Formats: sequence, structure tokens, C-alpha cells
Amino acid sequence: MPVSSCAPAACLRAETRTAGPLRRAARLAGAVAVLAAGLPLALVIGRTARRGAAVARWSRLFLRALGIRVVVRRGFSCLGGSARARAVHDDGGPALLVGNHVSWLDPLVMAATLPCRPLAKAEVARWPVVRTLAAGGGALFVDRDALSTLPRVVADMAAALGRGESVAAFPEGTTWCGREMGRFRPAVFQAALDAGVPVRPVALRFVEGVGECATPSTRPSFVGDDTLVASLLRIVATRDLVAEVTVFPGVRLDQAAPRGPGRVDAHGEPGRGEWSRRGTARAALARITEAQVRTALLPDSGRPAIAA
Repeated sequence: MPVSSCAPAACLRAETRTAGPLRRAARLAGAVAVLAAGLPLALVIGRTARRGAAVARWSRLFLRALGIRVVVRRGFSCLGGSARARAVHDDGGPALLVGNHVSWLDPLVMAATLPCRPLAKAEVARWPVVRTLAAGGGALFVDRDALSTLPRVVADMAAALGRGESVAAFPEGTTWCGREMGRFRPAVFQAALDAGVPVRPVALRFVEGVGECATPSTRPSFVGDDTLVASLLRIVATRDLVAEVTVFPGVRLDQAAPRGPGRVDAHGEPGRGEWSRRGTARAALARITEAQVRTALLPDSGRPAIAA
């Protein structure tokens, strides 16, 4: 399982501007109200055609209740010198959305920006209230401690993509503080290859302030032995918190590994050559999309430095 070097004691910095007690209380009350309203909504919209739009609206409300504003930017295509990759225009179709992972807020920020089904860790399915909201929002669950279940998860992702639903995943496999970033693991990219859909990189970062006064913030990060309650209290105590989202064009591989199950051996399993082709395609997509996300986090663009 991927391990992050980030820890609360080392990475969390004091907020630039602190919210007063009344503002904090109002934010907590607003968040509880939005959560309460979301429970019956989650039970109703679970399988409706308008689930994505409803989840997007609810996510925006919840983020605003916490005092977080979402700003969306368009990124440029950067394909890392790959001769096989090409950018594709957004035609409104499904895509595998992949982004860097900073906080438990990331799936909400992603859903508020682009309607999608998030890939969440299995522990979420054991949290009361959150479990109901996640299931109603169409979350797919992955057990990071049971890698033997990963092929089934990838198959579920491919099935959702094949039905026209975008899926959001965080290929680092764990959270980083926002000043550093891990490598993209290639496994989840197989879902896009099997479904024949593009992969769309999305860069996430949090700042305090607006415009030239904005400074990178680690306050929303959720790393190491941090708790959800401690993270929530930091967030509501921070003024002018902004989630910046940079959305890049989708990426496809020309002459990529074949869709679907491909060639199999006498036992019905993919042959060695087939596994090699699939692995090469997955690794290429992981490398290319990770590089694009990193371009949105470079120091010379006013963003925090990112460690390899």
C-alpha cells in the first residue's frame, strides 16, 4: 500500500487569517444542516439519471457551508513527450478523472466541478452517515489492504464508464499535504482502457486568500494520524479558503492495449504478452497524467513546490 511521508506535525501550517468563534459556529451548523438534508436525498437519487447534477449541487453547498470557495481553471495539454498519447476535446462523454490527493474534501471538490462517481477507500463504507451519503452519491469502494479485490474494483469502474458515468480516482493511493505529491499508481488506468474512454487529469490545491494575496494552505490536508474532527475544526477556523481546480484535456493512447479481456491462455487468463501490453499502457497513462497534474503545481506558476 502506498505510504505518504506527510504528517500533521511536519506539514500543517498556521492559518493566514483566522475565523472568529461566531463564524466557526455558523459554519459547523451549516455543514450539519447540509449533511442532514443530504441523507434523504441520498436515498432518493441513488439510481436516478440526475444523480450527478444533484451530487454536484449538494457538494457545492457543503463546501460553501464550510467556508470553501471553488475556483476552476483550464489546464493546457502536456503529454510528456509520448508519441502514443494525444489530447482529446471534451465532448461531454464519460472520462476517468485522476487527481492528486490532499484531503477528504477532494471527492467533494471533484464532484462539485465535474459530475462523477468517486472511488473511495473501504473504510468510508463503515462510517455512519458518511456511508449513506457516499453510497447515494454513487461511490465505488476499494479495500487498500486487500489488493486481490483490485481487479473487481477496476471492472466495476470500467462498467460505470461504459454506462456513460465519469469516475474519479486518486492514483497516489494516499493523501499528501499539498506541498508534496506521490507517484500515480497505474492500476486504476486499466478501467479507462477497458471502457475505451479518455483519462482526464485534474490538479487540486488549497489556498488562503484571493488573487495576488493568495498563499498555499495545508490546513485542509488530511495526512498521517490526523483525525476527521481535527481536520474539520481546522477548516472552519480558516478564513478565505479556496479550492483551486485545474482541469486538463482528456488523454488517449493511440494503438493502446486492446479493450476488454484481450487474449487469454488455456486457463482463461490473460497471457503473459497481454499482461505486458496492458501494463505498458497503464504505466504510460499514469506517467503522462501525473506530469500534467504537476505542471499545475510548479513554483514558477505561483503554486507550491511538489516533491517527486
